[in-house]
Amino acid sequence: MRTKRAGESALLLLDVVDLLTSRKISYAVVGAMAAAVHAAVRASMDADVVVSAAMAEVENLSRACRTAGFLTELTRGGPDDPIPALLRLSDAYANRVDLLIGLQGFDSLAFSRLLVVPFQGRALNFIGREDFIAMKVFAGGPIDLLDARRAIAAAGNALDAGLARRLATRYGREAAAALEPLLARAATSGDASPPTSK
Repeated sequence: MRTKRAGESALLLLDVVDLLTSRKISYAVVGAMAAAVHAAVRASMDADVVVSAAMAEVENLSRACRTAGFLTELTRGGPDDPIPALLRLSDAYANRVDLLIGLQGFDSLAFSRLLVVPFQGRALNFIGREDFIAMKVFAGGPIDLLDARRAIAAAGNALDAGLARRLATRYGREAAAALEPLLARAATSGDASPPTSK
């Protein structure tokens, strides 16, 4: 493994990506690392990843991770949990990467809208801007909404507001409703060009 000390979850992520790539599992980096890519830098740099894997594959993936040297913890969500399963991977230094095995409302086409970013000599797949914003308004916490607002402001008129609306709607009425004031604020703010519907 690449990690040598605590505080290197981003390096642990590279090891995780190597494993996912070797198993031909599509993935998208989300969470705080994606927030940094979409202009919402935070102190936390936890590594969270959505993977495209059927529930039937989860046990095999967990075993493969243990064989590769990761400490693993697999939890399954209940009937009302938006995350069907979570595979937590860590190392001896408490660095951690969380693999979200699916997400309620998540558009599988998100894997065709990835943003590829170079990191430590590798190319990492990050969730695209509009998908990121939709996930954040679905999460709905104050920091999540701030992340979404900053991503919208940073995008300016490059934002596909129509796509963001469609994606937010997949997560439910509350997510769709939470997006509208953020788009309205961007449209009336002098800080960035207003987003456009495409």
